[in-house]
Amino acid sequence: MTPPVIPAAVWLLAAFDPVLIAIAVILGWKADQFGKVFIAAIAALAGSVLVSWAITATGLPWIAPIGGDYPTLYPVRTIAALAWAIVGYAARRAFARS
Repeated sequence: MTPPVIPAAVWLLAAFDPVLIAIAVILGWKADQFGKVFIAAIAALAGSVLVSWAITATGLPWIAPIGGDYPTLYPVRTIAALAWAIVGYAARRAFARS
């Protein structure tokens, strides 16, 4: 059995899920220690997966659908959640210096 081939565009859509970005950046911004960025990334991943699943379950079109027929791409979402949380954390520290 061969693994499915998933186009790069689908991988990018999973990384640029708007709910994932919003939750990760907001929680990364609120993190006062770098270790809390990892917790922010986990929360952003869980929140975005639940929202994406709920939207897909209602039948509405979504940028990064989740379901039995769609690839979930957890590794991509996890790395993206961590990256976006670090962006939020770094932005707050950069604004605090100026």
